Amino acid sequence: MKKRKTLILVLSAVIILFAIWGVVKFIEVSRDNREAKTRNGQVNSSDSVQLLWYQIGDPQADMDKVLEKVNEYTSAKIGVSLRVIQIGWGDYNRKMQLIINTGDEYDMAFTSSWANNYLLNAQKGVFLALNDYLPKCGKEMYEKIDSKFWEAAKVGGIIYGVPNEKEIGNMPMWVFTKKYVDKYNIPYKEIHSLEDLEPWLELIKEKEPGIVPLYLTSDYSAPIYMDLIQEPVGIEYGDTSLTVKSVFETAKMRETLKVMRKYYQKGYINQNAAVETDDKSVERFVTKGDGQPYAELIWTKDLGYDVVASTIMDVQITNASARGALTAISENSKHPKEAVEFLNLVNTDEYLRNLLNYGLEGVHYTKVPLSEEDKEKAKGKPYVYDTKIRLIPENQKKYSVPYWVQGGLFNTYVTESEPIDKWSEFKSFNDSLETAPSFGFDFYAEPVLTQISGFRSILDEFGPALYTGSVDTDEYLNKLNVKLKAAGIQAVINEMQSQVNLWRHNK
Repeated sequence: MKKRKTLILVLSAVIILFAIWGVVKFIEVSRDNREAKTRNGQVNSSDSVQLLWYQIGDPQADMDKVLEKVNEYTSAKIGVSLRVIQIGWGDYNRKMQLIINTGDEYDMAFTSSWANNYLLNAQKGVFLALNDYLPKCGKEMYEKIDSKFWEAAKVGGIIYGVPNEKEIGNMPMWVFTKKYVDKYNIPYKEIHSLEDLEPWLELIKEKEPGIVPLYLTSDYSAPIYMDLIQEPVGIEYGDTSLTVKSVFETAKMRETLKVMRKYYQKGYINQNAAVETDDKSVERFVTKGDGQPYAELIWTKDLGYDVVASTIMDVQITNASARGALTAISENSKHPKEAVEFLNLVNTDEYLRNLLNYGLEGVHYTKVPLSEEDKEKAKGKPYVYDTKIRLIPENQKKYSVPYWVQGGLFNTYVTESEPIDKWSEFKSFNDSLETAPSFGFDFYAEPVLTQISGFRSILDEFGPALYTGSVDTDEYLNKLNVKLKAAGIQAVINEMQSQVNLWRHNK
């Protein structure tokens, strides 16, 4: 009886072992078949790993149509398909914070210095550390993207996001309505500082009574000559001593706000500026914009009339400017390797990048052959392609994504109204810039979060009125500084200075 039981146990063990062996072999064969199909471009999107990608921007009517083509391509290339959720501009910060705090699963998300805060999330461990993945799954994009972007993406020496390569420095500009520039022969290229504007604002006020000389909205901020590391605290451009201070305690800001007040009192600025939202129907001579090379072409298209622009100040590279757009992978993603492989493809594959950016050829745009002039201009220049594109207005409205959200710009086509060497000029612009003395420093805000939490309401209370010159400068600037001191701004300055000193010592 015992021998029979032993025999049954042995046979059962053998059966189990064979079953396990069979499952293992099935997995291996399935994997080999999948890899073979992928190499032959035969993988179906239904067989692929699906990645969930959160993007900032208004939802697009034709997103599903575009994703169908994207998934067909990426499934065949790398065995990956996409599900994209777009969240509107005003809701993105709040909704992403909720998604992160509740632990909802996702794979990739747009992040930056100004939306879905890159630094804060990296310091919290929300985003996946990419240092070990990049040499294996992202080698091509790591070599292709400017090293300064990768340097800015480091937090404590670790890269937590893939930079969407574009302009690397913030470029505040005065944006002039061209017809008035032409009418009065205004030398706009020589106008840079706020003070440079004055004679021309006076001219427009006198000669064009129906036109707002300097049109401002509640979002306007006066020119700030400082790296605001933790608003309103930072280090002034060019200050090699790396002295931390509040921007509202600097002589330059007080002087700037006094000029704004003078312009407001003289009637150069629209009287509702502190509460105004951008009304494109308002005719204006000049306004302020955050620009880049050839930005006037975009503004012309958006406004519906021709504009020209000039830079307000020398552009510097800061952590904030170089972190203008990144894509991060969730620390909790179940498919980190596939996510890195996908981002590598987006940033190196011309077809995929333009499909994501512009939608379907023949539906949302058509290709336009280069003119002989364009061909000549393109010779020997990098980031130039053998076609331009023409957007199809009635369909392009159904798929118009923010072009810098999904990946780098330098492998996208230019539209027929843009210079063929646009991205080559962007690269030259990036290469020409110097880094601010504070570039590379990251503030660890945890010790003073209580104080920082009180700043936003104070800045919202005083900022729009002060920046637009709508209130007396000395009176309201002093009130602002009193409130900031009561909220603990000196503790923030002291903590940041201590960290800056340590960072400088260890550089």
